Amino acid sequence: MRAVVLASLAPLALCLTPVQLPLVKEYSGAGFFDDWQYFGAGDNFTDGNVIWVNQSLANQLRLTQVNTAGNAVVKVDTSAVVWDNPRNSVRITTNDFFEIGTIFVIDVVHIPFGCSVWPSIWTTGQPWPENGEIDIIESVNLMGFNQMSLHTTSGCFAAAGTDQTGSPVSTGSNCSQTAGCGVKENKPNSFGANFAQNRGGAWVMQFDVSGIFIWFFQRSEIPQSIVLSNKTLTVDTDSWGPPSAAFVNGTTCNISNYFQAQQIVIDITLCGNWAGMASVYNQTGCGAFTNNTCYLNNVLGNGQNYANAYFEVSYIRAFSSNPNAIFTTTASAPAATPTTSSGSGDGGDGAVTNGGDIVVLGWPGFTLGFGLLFLGLLV
Repeated sequence: MRAVVLASLAPLALCLTPVQLPLVKEYSGAGFFDDWQYFGAGDNFTDGNVIWVNQSLANQLRLTQVNTAGNAVVKVDTSAVVWDNPRNSVRITTNDFFEIGTIFVIDVVHIPFGCSVWPSIWTTGQPWPENGEIDIIESVNLMGFNQMSLHTTSGCFAAAGTDQTGSPVSTGSNCSQTAGCGVKENKPNSFGANFAQNRGGAWVMQFDVSGIFIWFFQRSEIPQSIVLSNKTLTVDTDSWGPPSAAFVNGTTCNISNYFQAQQIVIDITLCGNWAGMASVYNQTGCGAFTNNTCYLNNVLGNGQNYANAYFEVSYIRAFSSNPNAIFTTTASAPAATPTTSSGSGDGGDGAVTNGGDIVVLGWPGFTLGFGLLFLGLLV
Protein backbone atom coordinates (compact mmCIF):
# COMPACT_ATOMS: atom_id res chain seq x y z
CA MET A 1 0.00 0.00 0.00
CA ARG A 2 1.02 3.60 -0.41
CA ALA A 3 0.67 5.64 2.78
CA VAL A 4 -1.02 9.03 2.41
CA VAL A 5 -0.53 12.24 4.39
CA LEU A 6 -3.94 12.86 5.90
CA ALA A 7 -5.68 16.02 4.70
CA SER A 8 -6.39 17.08 8.26
CA LEU A 9 -2.65 17.21 8.95
CA ALA A 10 -1.67 19.11 5.80
CA PRO A 11 -1.90 22.66 7.26
CA LEU A 12 0.51 21.89 10.08
CA ALA A 13 4.13 23.01 9.68
CA LEU A 14 5.50 19.85 11.25
CA CYS A 15 9.19 19.18 11.60
CA LEU A 16 10.74 15.78 11.41
CA THR A 17 11.67 13.53 14.33
CA PRO A 18 15.16 12.47 13.22
CA VAL A 19 15.12 9.06 11.53
CA GLN A 20 18.10 6.95 10.47
CA LEU A 21 18.09 5.54 6.96
CA PRO A 22 20.46 2.78 5.86
CA LEU A 23 22.83 3.23 2.93
CA VAL A 24 21.63 1.24 -0.11
CA LYS A 25 24.30 2.32 -2.61
CA GLU A 26 27.54 4.30 -2.64
CA TYR A 27 29.67 5.44 -5.57
CA SER A 28 33.09 6.41 -4.23
CA GLY A 29 36.79 5.68 -4.18
CA ALA A 30 38.57 3.26 -6.50
CA GLY A 31 35.30 1.60 -7.51
CA PHE A 32 33.38 4.80 -8.29
CA PHE A 33 33.06 4.06 -12.03
CA ASP A 34 32.30 0.33 -11.72
CA ASP A 35 28.53 0.56 -12.09
CA TRP A 36 28.09 3.18 -14.83
CA GLN A 37 27.32 3.05 -18.54
CA TYR A 38 29.37 5.31 -20.83
CA PHE A 39 27.28 6.94 -23.54
CA GLY A 40 29.71 6.48 -26.44
CA ALA A 41 28.09 8.84 -28.98
CA GLY A 42 27.61 12.49 -29.85
CA ASP A 43 25.30 14.90 -28.08
CA ASN A 44 22.28 14.92 -30.34
CA PHE A 45 19.99 15.98 -27.47
CA THR A 46 21.20 19.49 -26.69
CA ASP A 47 23.20 20.10 -29.89
CA GLY A 48 26.40 20.28 -27.88
CA ASN A 49 29.77 20.28 -29.64
CA VAL A 50 30.99 17.09 -27.95
CA ILE A 51 31.44 13.37 -28.40
CA TRP A 52 30.59 11.59 -25.17
CA VAL A 53 33.26 8.90 -25.45
CA ASN A 54 33.03 5.22 -24.57
CA GLN A 55 34.68 3.78 -21.47
CA SER A 56 37.78 2.55 -23.26
CA LEU A 57 38.57 5.96 -24.73
CA ALA A 58 37.65 7.75 -21.52
CA ASN A 59 40.17 5.60 -19.68
CA GLN A 60 42.81 6.07 -22.38
CA LEU A 61 42.41 9.87 -22.34
CA ARG A 62 41.94 9.90 -18.55
CA LEU A 63 38.65 11.72 -18.90
CA THR A 64 37.36 9.56 -16.07
CA GLN A 65 39.75 8.68 -13.27
CA VAL A 66 40.12 8.50 -9.51
CA ASN A 67 42.67 11.03 -8.27
CA THR A 68 45.17 10.76 -5.44
CA ALA A 69 42.60 12.16 -3.01
CA GLY A 70 40.32 9.21 -3.82
CA ASN A 71 37.80 11.42 -5.63
CA ALA A 72 36.21 10.66 -8.99
CA VAL A 73 37.13 13.03 -11.82
CA VAL A 74 34.98 13.48 -14.96
CA LYS A 75 36.45 15.96 -17.41
CA VAL A 76 36.52 17.50 -20.86
CA ASP A 77 39.42 16.62 -23.15
CA THR A 78 41.96 19.45 -23.42
CA SER A 79 43.63 18.11 -26.59
CA ALA A 80 43.67 20.21 -29.76
CA VAL A 81 40.48 20.21 -31.88
CA VAL A 82 40.52 21.14 -35.55
CA TRP A 83 37.77 22.92 -37.47
CA ASP A 84 34.30 21.39 -37.58
CA ASN A 85 35.11 18.63 -35.09
CA PRO A 86 33.55 18.21 -31.64
CA ARG A 87 35.57 17.92 -28.46
CA ASN A 88 35.70 14.70 -26.42
CA SER A 89 33.77 14.68 -23.16
CA VAL A 90 31.88 12.26 -20.93
CA ARG A 91 28.33 11.27 -20.11
CA ILE A 92 27.82 8.36 -17.71
CA THR A 93 24.61 6.83 -16.37
CA THR A 94 24.19 4.43 -13.44
CA ASN A 95 23.18 0.84 -14.04
CA ASP A 96 21.12 1.26 -10.88
CA PHE A 97 17.59 2.64 -10.74
CA PHE A 98 16.35 4.22 -7.50
CA GLU A 99 12.70 4.05 -6.52
CA ILE A 100 10.66 6.83 -4.99
CA GLY A 101 11.47 6.99 -1.29
CA THR A 102 15.23 7.41 -1.86
CA ILE A 103 17.38 10.24 -0.49
CA PHE A 104 20.60 11.07 -2.35
CA VAL A 105 23.66 12.81 -0.90
CA ILE A 106 26.19 14.16 -3.42
CA ASP A 107 29.50 15.58 -2.17
CA VAL A 108 31.32 17.57 -4.86
CA VAL A 109 34.70 19.30 -4.63
CA HIS A 110 34.73 20.90 -8.09
CA ILE A 111 32.10 21.57 -10.79
CA PRO A 112 33.09 22.29 -14.42
CA PHE A 113 32.88 25.95 -15.39
CA GLY A 114 34.06 28.28 -18.12
CA CYS A 115 32.72 29.73 -21.36
CA SER A 116 30.86 27.09 -23.40
CA VAL A 117 30.80 24.63 -20.47
CA TRP A 118 27.45 23.03 -19.54
CA PRO A 119 27.77 20.47 -16.71
CA SER A 120 25.05 18.59 -14.90
CA ILE A 121 24.39 15.91 -12.31
CA TRP A 122 20.79 14.82 -12.70
CA THR A 123 18.44 11.86 -12.60
CA THR A 124 16.12 10.45 -15.22
CA GLY A 125 13.37 7.87 -15.47
CA GLN A 126 12.95 5.53 -18.43
CA PRO A 127 11.37 6.12 -20.79
CA TRP A 128 11.98 9.86 -20.82
CA PRO A 129 10.08 12.14 -20.35
CA GLU A 130 7.19 9.96 -19.19
CA ASN A 131 8.99 8.98 -15.99
CA GLY A 132 10.47 12.37 -15.23
CA GLU A 133 13.81 14.13 -14.86
CA ILE A 134 15.33 15.88 -11.82
CA ASP A 135 18.20 18.31 -12.38
CA ILE A 136 20.14 18.60 -9.13
CA ILE A 137 23.33 20.38 -10.23
CA GLU A 138 23.36 22.38 -13.45
CA SER A 139 24.63 25.69 -14.75
CA VAL A 140 26.49 27.13 -17.74
CA ASN A 141 29.46 29.28 -18.70
CA LEU A 142 30.47 31.72 -15.92
CA MET A 143 27.03 31.82 -14.29
CA GLY A 144 27.44 32.35 -10.56
CA PHE A 145 24.72 30.02 -9.27
CA ASN A 146 23.28 26.53 -9.59
CA GLN A 147 19.83 25.89 -11.04
CA MET A 148 17.53 23.00 -10.07
CA SER A 149 14.69 21.86 -12.33
CA LEU A 150 12.08 19.21 -13.06
CA HIS A 151 11.07 17.96 -16.50
CA THR A 152 7.83 16.02 -16.99
CA THR A 153 5.11 15.26 -19.45
CA SER A 154 2.26 17.78 -19.72
CA GLY A 155 0.12 18.54 -16.69
CA CYS A 156 2.70 19.05 -13.93
CA PHE A 157 3.25 22.57 -12.59
CA ALA A 158 5.49 23.73 -9.74
CA ALA A 159 3.34 25.01 -6.88
CA ALA A 160 3.66 28.66 -5.88
CA GLY A 161 4.57 29.84 -2.39
CA THR A 162 6.50 26.77 -1.25
CA ASP A 163 8.92 26.98 1.68
CA GLN A 164 12.25 27.16 -0.13
CA THR A 165 15.26 29.45 -0.07
CA GLY A 166 15.70 29.52 -3.86
CA SER A 167 13.77 31.65 -6.36
CA PRO A 168 11.62 30.35 -9.24
CA VAL A 169 13.26 31.06 -12.58
CA SER A 170 11.56 33.40 -15.00
CA THR A 171 10.60 30.68 -17.48
CA GLY A 172 7.59 29.76 -15.36
CA SER A 173 6.08 26.85 -13.48
CA ASN A 174 5.18 24.48 -16.35
CA CYS A 175 7.43 21.46 -15.86
CA SER A 176 6.69 20.11 -19.35
CA GLN A 177 8.00 23.14 -21.22
CA THR A 178 11.44 23.01 -22.83
CA ALA A 179 13.12 24.71 -19.86
CA GLY A 180 11.16 22.70 -17.31
CA CYS A 181 10.23 24.31 -13.99
CA GLY A 182 13.34 25.67 -12.35
CA VAL A 183 14.61 27.21 -9.14
CA LYS A 184 17.65 29.48 -8.85
CA GLU A 185 19.99 28.83 -5.92
CA ASN A 186 20.24 31.93 -3.71
CA LYS A 187 22.89 30.64 -1.32
CA PRO A 188 26.38 31.83 -2.28
CA ASN A 189 29.13 29.73 -3.85
CA SER A 190 26.93 27.11 -5.52
CA PHE A 191 28.76 27.13 -8.87
CA GLY A 192 31.90 28.29 -10.66
CA ALA A 193 35.18 29.61 -9.31
CA ASN A 194 33.69 30.56 -5.94
CA PHE A 195 32.38 27.02 -5.45
CA ALA A 196 35.85 25.63 -6.14
CA GLN A 197 37.61 28.19 -3.93
CA ASN A 198 35.30 27.23 -1.05
CA ARG A 199 36.24 23.55 -1.44
CA GLY A 200 32.88 22.64 -2.90
CA GLY A 201 29.84 21.46 -0.98
CA ALA A 202 27.07 18.90 -0.77
CA TRP A 203 23.57 18.43 -2.14
CA VAL A 204 20.77 16.34 -0.68
CA MET A 205 17.87 15.33 -2.92
CA GLN A 206 14.75 13.80 -1.41
CA PHE A 207 12.77 11.82 -4.01
CA ASP A 208 9.42 11.30 -2.33
CA VAL A 209 5.66 11.00 -2.84
CA SER A 210 5.32 14.20 -0.80
CA GLY A 211 7.54 16.08 -3.24
CA ILE A 212 11.05 16.49 -4.58
CA PHE A 213 13.28 18.59 -2.32
CA ILE A 214 16.87 19.71 -2.86
CA TRP A 215 19.22 21.14 -0.22
CA PHE A 216 22.61 22.75 -0.90
CA PHE A 217 25.28 23.21 1.75
CA GLN A 218 28.60 25.00 1.34
CA ARG A 219 31.54 22.95 2.62
CA SER A 220 31.72 24.80 5.94
CA GLU A 221 27.96 24.44 6.50
CA ILE A 222 27.41 20.74 5.80
CA PRO A 223 25.46 19.32 8.79
CA GLN A 224 27.17 16.65 10.85
CA SER A 225 24.33 14.25 10.06
CA ILE A 226 25.49 14.39 6.42
CA VAL A 227 29.23 14.46 7.14
CA LEU A 228 28.84 11.23 9.16
CA SER A 229 26.52 9.50 6.65
CA ASN A 230 28.94 6.77 5.57
CA LYS A 231 26.64 3.90 6.67
CA THR A 232 23.40 5.58 7.70
CA LEU A 233 21.87 9.01 7.19
CA THR A 234 20.16 10.77 10.06
CA VAL A 235 17.34 12.62 8.33
CA ASP A 236 16.90 15.78 10.39
CA THR A 237 15.31 18.54 8.36
CA ASP A 238 14.93 20.64 11.51
CA SER A 239 18.71 21.13 11.53
CA TRP A 240 18.98 21.23 7.73
CA GLY A 241 16.59 24.17 7.40
CA PRO A 242 14.36 24.87 4.39
CA PRO A 243 15.45 23.29 1.10
CA SER A 244 16.83 25.36 -1.74
CA ALA A 245 14.12 23.93 -4.03
CA ALA A 246 10.78 22.45 -2.99
CA PHE A 247 8.66 20.82 -5.69
CA VAL A 248 5.70 19.88 -3.51
CA ASN A 249 3.25 17.13 -4.34
CA GLY A 250 -0.30 18.45 -4.63
CA THR A 251 -3.07 19.52 -6.94
CA THR A 252 -0.67 21.18 -9.40
CA CYS A 253 1.52 18.08 -9.75
CA ASN A 254 1.04 14.57 -8.40
CA ILE A 255 4.64 13.37 -8.06
CA SER A 256 3.65 9.69 -8.22
CA ASN A 257 2.01 10.25 -11.60
CA TYR A 258 5.01 11.92 -13.22
CA PHE A 259 8.06 10.18 -11.74
CA GLN A 260 9.21 6.58 -11.57
CA ALA A 261 12.54 5.01 -10.63
CA GLN A 262 15.47 7.24 -11.54
CA GLN A 263 19.01 6.66 -12.82
CA ILE A 264 21.82 9.11 -11.98
CA VAL A 265 23.57 10.87 -14.85
CA ILE A 266 26.79 12.91 -14.87
CA ASP A 267 27.64 14.75 -18.06
CA ILE A 268 29.48 17.72 -19.52
CA THR A 269 28.48 19.15 -22.88
CA LEU A 270 29.79 22.26 -24.63
CA CYS A 271 27.86 25.14 -26.19
CA GLY A 272 24.55 23.59 -27.25
CA ASN A 273 21.15 25.19 -26.91
CA TRP A 274 21.68 26.69 -23.46
CA ALA A 275 25.37 27.54 -22.95
CA GLY A 276 25.68 28.41 -26.64
CA MET A 277 22.57 30.57 -26.94
CA ALA A 278 23.55 34.12 -27.94
CA SER A 279 21.70 35.84 -25.09
CA VAL A 280 22.85 33.34 -22.46
CA TYR A 281 26.46 33.36 -23.65
CA ASN A 282 26.57 37.14 -23.40
CA GLN A 283 24.76 37.39 -20.07
CA THR A 284 26.91 34.75 -18.35
CA GLY A 285 30.25 36.49 -18.70
CA CYS A 286 31.46 35.25 -22.08
CA GLY A 287 31.21 38.39 -24.18
CA ALA A 288 29.50 39.36 -27.39
CA PHE A 289 28.10 36.57 -29.52
CA THR A 290 28.26 36.43 -33.30
CA ASN A 291 27.67 33.47 -35.58
CA ASN A 292 29.19 30.32 -34.02
CA THR A 293 31.17 32.30 -31.41
CA CYS A 294 30.79 29.64 -28.73
CA TYR A 295 32.41 26.97 -30.90
CA LEU A 296 35.03 29.18 -32.54
CA ASN A 297 36.24 30.85 -29.34
CA ASN A 298 36.22 27.77 -27.14
CA VAL A 299 35.77 24.29 -28.58
CA LEU A 300 38.10 24.86 -31.51
CA GLY A 301 41.82 25.05 -30.73
CA ASN A 302 44.21 23.77 -28.11
CA GLY A 303 41.76 23.31 -25.23
CA GLN A 304 43.70 25.28 -22.62
CA ASN A 305 40.50 27.13 -21.68
CA TYR A 306 39.04 23.83 -20.39
CA ALA A 307 41.41 23.56 -17.45
CA ASN A 308 38.44 24.01 -15.09
CA ALA A 309 36.01 21.85 -17.08
CA TYR A 310 35.94 18.90 -14.70
CA PHE A 311 33.86 17.36 -11.94
CA GLU A 312 35.61 16.17 -8.82
CA VAL A 313 33.16 14.08 -6.81
CA SER A 314 33.92 12.74 -3.37
CA TYR A 315 30.91 10.41 -3.31
CA ILE A 316 27.30 9.85 -4.28
CA ARG A 317 25.22 7.97 -1.71
CA ALA A 318 21.64 6.73 -1.77
CA PHE A 319 19.65 5.96 1.38
CA SER A 320 16.29 4.26 1.90
CA SER A 321 14.56 2.05 4.43
CA ASN A 322 12.90 0.21 1.55
CA PRO A 323 15.06 -2.84 0.73
CA ASN A 324 13.57 -2.80 -2.77
CA ALA A 325 14.45 0.86 -3.41
CA ILE A 326 17.24 -0.02 -5.83
CA PHE A 327 17.40 -2.34 -8.81
CA THR A 328 19.93 -2.78 -11.59
CA THR A 329 19.80 -3.05 -15.35
CA THR A 330 22.53 -3.95 -17.81
CA ALA A 331 20.65 -2.38 -20.73
CA SER A 332 22.33 0.21 -22.93
CA ALA A 333 22.58 3.80 -21.72
CA PRO A 334 19.23 5.60 -21.94
CA ALA A 335 18.53 7.99 -24.78
CA ALA A 336 17.07 10.64 -22.49
CA THR A 337 17.34 14.31 -23.25
CA PRO A 338 19.70 15.70 -20.61
CA THR A 339 19.02 18.61 -18.38
CA THR A 340 17.31 21.96 -18.10
CA SER A 341 16.88 24.24 -21.03
CA SER A 342 16.97 21.58 -23.71
CA GLY A 343 14.48 19.07 -22.32
CA SER A 344 11.04 18.73 -23.83
CA GLY A 345 8.19 16.52 -22.71
CA ASP A 346 4.63 16.37 -23.95
CA GLY A 347 3.41 12.83 -23.53
CA GLY A 348 1.28 10.94 -21.05
CA ASP A 349 1.71 10.22 -17.37
CA GLY A 350 3.91 7.71 -15.65
CA ALA A 351 2.98 5.83 -12.49
CA VAL A 352 5.29 5.03 -9.60
CA THR A 353 5.03 1.54 -8.22
CA ASN A 354 6.53 0.95 -4.82
CA GLY A 355 5.79 -1.04 -1.71
CA GLY A 356 4.42 0.03 1.64
CA ASP A 357 5.54 3.50 2.67
CA ILE A 358 6.54 5.26 5.83
CA VAL A 359 5.52 8.89 5.68
CA VAL A 360 7.53 11.05 8.04
CA LEU A 361 5.91 14.45 8.20
CA GLY A 362 8.71 16.92 8.04
CA TRP A 363 9.62 18.79 4.87
CA PRO A 364 6.74 18.16 4.40
CA GLY A 365 7.09 14.38 4.49
CA PHE A 366 9.38 11.46 3.77
CA THR A 367 8.40 8.15 2.22
CA LEU A 368 10.68 5.76 4.01
CA GLY A 369 9.25 2.32 3.56
CA PHE A 370 6.82 0.38 5.71
CA GLY A 371 3.53 2.03 6.59
CA LEU A 372 4.30 3.93 9.83
CA LEU A 373 3.56 7.60 10.48
CA PHE A 374 6.04 9.71 12.49
CA LEU A 375 4.90 13.11 13.74
CA GLY A 376 7.24 15.80 14.98
CA LEU A 377 6.54 18.89 17.04
CA LEU A 378 6.08 22.36 15.71
CA VAL A 379 9.32 24.27 16.03
